Amino acid sequence: MKKNYFFGWGNIKWFIREINKIYSSQSSFYSKKRIESGIAFIIAQWGMIFFLLEKHKTFTISDFSIWVGIEFFVAGYMVYQIQREKKIEKPTEETEQKEETPNI
Repeated sequence: MKKNYFFGWGNIKWFIREINKIYSSQSSFYSKKRIESGIAFIIAQWGMIFFLLEKHKTFTISDFSIWVGIEFFVAGYMVYQIQREKKIEKPTEETEQKEETPNI
């Protein structure tokens, strides 16, 4: 009896095809903008953690407060961007017709 694992060869091939579609003209399951912003966020977080690990012995409470503030700002900005994308609605034919016809 064959077991189906999540990381089976079929799923790996599908993932690679979808990653290739991101940078082509074909539609993809993943969003190019979200992938790139996620990678940028991870790189920024690693930089912040590295900075904290290198400087934690010389940090004062005000330095640490500034560091935490920057962390919360970045995290809040990312959440705001994701929520804003969810709120943007594509115009339907009905709303486009209402905008084109003036009320007299």
